[in-house]
Amino acid sequence: LVCSMGNSTSRLYSALAKPLSGSAVSQHQDCLEQPDSARLDPIDPKDLLEECQIVLQKRPPRFQRDFVDLKKNAASNHRPIRVMQWNILAQALGEGKDNFVQCPMEALKWEERKCLILEEILAYKPDILCLQEVDHYFDTFEPLLSRLGYQCTFFPKPWSPCLDVEQNNGPDGCALFFLKDRFELINSANIRLTAMKLKTNQVAIAQTLKCNETGRLFCIAVTHLKARTGWERFRSAQGCDLLQNLKSITQGAKIPLIICGDFNAEPTEEVYREFSNSSLNLNSAYKLLSPDGQSEPPYTTWKIRPSGECRHTLDYIWYSQHALNVNSALGLLTEEQIGPNRLPSFNYPSDHLSLVCDFSFNQDPDRLL
Repeated sequence: LVCSMGNSTSRLYSALAKPLSGSAVSQHQDCLEQPDSARLDPIDPKDLLEECQIVLQKRPPRFQRDFVDLKKNAASNHRPIRVMQWNILAQALGEGKDNFVQCPMEALKWEERKCLILEEILAYKPDILCLQEVDHYFDTFEPLLSRLGYQCTFFPKPWSPCLDVEQNNGPDGCALFFLKDRFELINSANIRLTAMKLKTNQVAIAQTLKCNETGRLFCIAVTHLKARTGWERFRSAQGCDLLQNLKSITQGAKIPLIICGDFNAEPTEEVYREFSNSSLNLNSAYKLLSPDGQSEPPYTTWKIRPSGECRHTLDYIWYSQHALNVNSALGLLTEEQIGPNRLPSFNYPSDHLSLVCDFSFNQDPDRLL
């Protein structure tokens, strides 16, 4: 099965079409095994974006979102590091479990939805990309993003709910991608989170990178905590475990830290307070968009399920405020853009909004410790 590419002959036809036929690959292999994509030719991102737009020509155009400048006259002599956080919605869950009652099944077709996801990534050109609910890693994201110059890591959930769905594409999990020409991998840890001394179904990836331009080390982590009301203490325990691991990896915040994730927790939850009050001196980047710099956005996910409308702030980019500056952050979609049927939709591929921030290193990282 391959997707229609319209009337034009695609220069990248194999780049977009080949991953569609690879579902058997990820179902029958060890999900921690890294496929060999080094043999594949590099892709020009502009060409891939063009090909995605051909596939999407019958869909409405992408929503316009603008970056908000947050610099406080902080001069930096190096390029900012752009970090993108996004729960992309696992395909098996979107089609088989999540019951988005106002979203037509046609809008969830993988052949087109994957192009909407790629279009969003290509539009913002992140240096580092942190994704949750990735269940098409081996047949889509790793083959394509490695050809765009990213180093790719995937860590699936031990008991992914995707596996309960017929014709699934393997387990979902967290994935981390960074541009190899900007960073060198120093250390990588796959973390299975614990709660009350028990291993859980939630995971994290933490990687220590060296910025090639500045020589500075920093740690980037991605996670996805337990969902649902009633599991607040469980999420809190998972957050504590992740913080303990990150304290060790960053040598108690000597190495600057950025944590991206779907925490499945509103700012009123205990796990949010744990991160806010951690000895790692973390701040939430998207608070800086509020007038007082103290309030999270009103929502990062907005959907309609049989039980009703769900509008929550669950997704965050945390950072070491003593060592890093947030230069800018991508504004969220407005209610008018999202529309009355909410997310996902023909316009937008996930029920969660992507978060994107540009970071720079403080010139004197020790001054606020």
